[in-house]
Amino acid sequence: MAKPARPIGHHGIIGDLETAALVARDGTIDYLCWPSLDSPTIFADLLHAGEGGVFVITPELTDPRTSQLYVPDTNILITRFMAEDGSAEILDMMPFPGSRPYPDNTEQCLIRKVTATRGSIHFTALCRPRFNYARVVPAVTTQGEAMSFEGGGLALTLCSSATLKKDDGSVLAEFALAQGESAWFMLGEQPKARPDARMIDQEIAAAVGAWRRWIGQSTYKGRWRDEVYRSALALKLLTSSRHGSIAAAATFSLPEATGAGRNWDYRAVWIRDASFTNYALMRLGFFEEAKAFYGWMSKRISKADDGGTMRIMYAIDGSEAMEEKELPHLDGYAGSRPVRIGNAAHAQTQLDIFGELIDSIYLFNKYSSAISHDGWTHVCNIVDHVMRHWEEADAGIWEIRDSPRHFLHSRLMCWVALDRAIRLAAKRSLPGPTTQWMECRDRIASDIWTNFRHPNHGYFVQSRGGTELDAALLMMPLVRFVSATDPVWLKTLDAISDQLRDDGMIYRYRNADGLEGGEGAFTTCIFWYAECLARAGRLDEAQLSLTQAMSYANELGLFSEELDLRGEALGNFPQALTHLAFISAAFFIDRQLDPSHKSLWQP
Repeated sequence: MAKPARPIGHHGIIGDLETAALVARDGTIDYLCWPSLDSPTIFADLLHAGEGGVFVITPELTDPRTSQLYVPDTNILITRFMAEDGSAEILDMMPFPGSRPYPDNTEQCLIRKVTATRGSIHFTALCRPRFNYARVVPAVTTQGEAMSFEGGGLALTLCSSATLKKDDGSVLAEFALAQGESAWFMLGEQPKARPDARMIDQEIAAAVGAWRRWIGQSTYKGRWRDEVYRSALALKLLTSSRHGSIAAAATFSLPEATGAGRNWDYRAVWIRDASFTNYALMRLGFFEEAKAFYGWMSKRISKADDGGTMRIMYAIDGSEAMEEKELPHLDGYAGSRPVRIGNAAHAQTQLDIFGELIDSIYLFNKYSSAISHDGWTHVCNIVDHVMRHWEEADAGIWEIRDSPRHFLHSRLMCWVALDRAIRLAAKRSLPGPTTQWMECRDRIASDIWTNFRHPNHGYFVQSRGGTELDAALLMMPLVRFVSATDPVWLKTLDAISDQLRDDGMIYRYRNADGLEGGEGAFTTCIFWYAECLARAGRLDEAQLSLTQAMSYANELGLFSEELDLRGEALGNFPQALTHLAFISAAFFIDRQLDPSHKSLWQP
């Protein structure tokens, strides 16, 4: 097994609500898709060290200590280098859309500002993009004092206050800065006017102000405020300002187990994850994102109503999700082959998505805007679909690549779809066959209680007639299907702790799923578990579990999809599902610890 050049967790993320870059703790940008989150990469050294494309800035310091932090309440990242012979920092950002001081100059860009903070320091900068998933080495040409990279239908321009020179398909800059001096780099479309230091500082100031205005809308004032805000800021980076959609993660093919083959592309819009993300953002007081998402989603539902099929995921622009392909020319993170783009799960049947979607619509209607006539028609059509199909087997929330099964979680979320539609109809006096809906909802509940229990121990199980557990069962009290103190549920909670929990971490399941190789612990499930403990009244355990789970974030407060036995990051990063699960757990536990807190949010 190869050792990664830069571990997953040793990264921060920056973005402009269209794409996002990962910046490593050593000052290297080793992951960036351009111009959109689901476009091909221009930097992908994270997935093929030395050949994938990279933008690195290195100060010549003796054994520096490196660290990263965000400018408070923003997604503007600072990487610091501290050594006995000097110190330096790199500020990385992408402009916030709609707030730029020079909006006509260039549509999208990456800005890097380098400063010597102590001593006089020599720096080396190397910009070596490799377009189209590192399949194209761009031609480098001189454009006055700037350099352009062209190839495969893409052209980017690098401008800098430092002198740039060509170097074998790359651009190199070597420069020295005295204490307090700065240099800057800007990569993007060719600007209409040459940037200068004043322009760069104005871009930074505008982005700082925009991010702070956005996070300032939050109504959350409870415990873990800084951590909750960081999760909200991470979720915001996964939203598309152009389309209104929300991606599941910023990356593709980062492995669930190093050296294994479970490497998937999460740069798509899962109905489940996006609906949960809206729930989390609305809880914190962010409603514009929900409005934008429902505008995007209504178009997808309309197509399904016209005879199409409702997909479990879509491309960010709302088109069909990309077909799954392997990129054999890439070695993968730490030698984890194959590297995949696209996701074959887009063709799966996952019946749970309708529950998450209608629950999200119900909450949006309750706390933001009343549902329209057309919107209610869409809900009724979804409910009709659920009533016709809820008894079928599917691939489930974990997208098993095996024979379909009758998963409890899928049944549960079909129950949620009907239950929330019934509640919405009653709240808004909306027309619909609610008597039939209630009868179907109750049949689903009876089916769960009768057919999804362990034959000997009586607790709930993963699939009909089975005996295995599934961490997705932790959703049962969170969606109010069962009381959090019901004896059968408490048996289930303890069984999950005994069989799926290991050293504070929780695994999704232990049984076969049709794939080779193992996987790490699933970070989201630890937060679900903590919230379930709190709902059961076990607050001391809940606080400890939450604190343990929070410790798995990196120094910036970012969570990955999974964890190895050392608690190090695995899987795609940062992952929306983990951050929103943390927000939910923190929100509920804070309220339980402070009963006097009167939140506007009462789900």
